[in-house]
Amino acid sequence: MYKQIIALFFLFTSVLAVAQDIPFQLEELTAPEFIQAVEKSSKTCIIPIGVMEKHGAHLPLGTDVYLAREYALRAANEEYVVVFPSYYFSQINEARHQPGTISYSPELIWKVLQETLDELNRNGFDKIILVNGHGGNNAFLTFFGMAQLSEPREYSLYWFRPQDNEDIEKKAVELTQTDKYDSHAGNSESSMMAAAQPSVIHLDRAGEQSGKDQGRMKHLNYIYSGIWWYASYPNHYGGDASKSNAEAGELLINETVKQLVEMIKTVKTDTVVPELQKQFFEESQNPLKTKQ
Repeated sequence: MYKQIIALFFLFTSVLAVAQDIPFQLEELTAPEFIQAVEKSSKTCIIPIGVMEKHGAHLPLGTDVYLAREYALRAANEEYVVVFPSYYFSQINEARHQPGTISYSPELIWKVLQETLDELNRNGFDKIILVNGHGGNNAFLTFFGMAQLSEPREYSLYWFRPQDNEDIEKKAVELTQTDKYDSHAGNSESSMMAAAQPSVIHLDRAGEQSGKDQGRMKHLNYIYSGIWWYASYPNHYGGDASKSNAEAGELLINETVKQLVEMIKTVKTDTVVPELQKQFFEESQNPLKTKQ
């Protein structure tokens, strides 16, 4: 009997050790580990979303993919959550004139994201976090999020939206340059890439093309047009990245990761969104019975 107890103890501790050491990157998990990962993550998964597009003459096409994944992996290392592989099926019509842009149809990007969520849910995840690294996705993801209410879902979708930290941004600027003009592939994004992926950037080329706002629609008051980005930044570069550096990038990345870790912890324990969704879907089946 004593030997059996000892054997069970060692079996339990070995299983526990394996469970503690399982990877958080979905592509690295074996099938048996995947089952453990779903439970260890509290059935929570992150999809880091980027795109393939020009980032000036100095950053790689996959910059947004690199950064979204960097945030997710650093956060998962602090608070266990399963991280989906690099995802680049995004809205990028505004850069179709630039080489290397991979621009899928609106119908396809919608369908791929929806089916990815459905498949993750089918495999046990009931909370899914989107970590978006591409500004061109903002309108798409807002509409996509609202469209989740179009029919009952067995999962809850959360979109990570970090807040600006003025103190951190001020420190980052002091480490680089005082010019406040900072947009796509500019000072901040280039600094973060210098910290996250220094081997694939070329800061010496940051001044080869202009990142100034061309303002070609400024005279058109009260108007929105989808051509607005091209009107302002035809080079698909906004700002000046010539003085960016990794030290500033680390500050910016760490602040984002700090907020993401806090969000993951909140999402894992959240009961409000799932309960509200359940109530909403039940009421939407017979709106005439909804209490007025």
